[in-house]
Amino acid sequence: MKITVARIYVTEGEKAHEKIFQKLHDESKVKGVTMFRGIAGFGKSGVTHSSNLLDMSFDLPVVIEFFDTEKNVALSLESIADLVNPEHVLTFSAELNQ
Repeated sequence: MKITVARIYVTEGEKAHEKIFQKLHDESKVKGVTMFRGIAGFGKSGVTHSSNLLDMSFDLPVVIEFFDTEKNVALSLESIADLVNPEHVLTFSAELNQ
């Protein structure tokens, strides 16, 4: 079965990841969502977000990945458009093993 996977890049400090997760779960009801908390990352600004043993950072990178049909992914991305920069979203086709 053909599916579309979406990957969204945000930082913890923005608090958007919680709202995005909630919308994908409660409203869009996508087939699956996973959030990954990164140990380091940087974006266009070049500002590094990282953690180490001496400094517990609460502004680490977060990747939200979800999948569903192409149509439902597109609708889901529309519903969260106000929470994420479009340049921080990528999508790709995949095959669901059944």
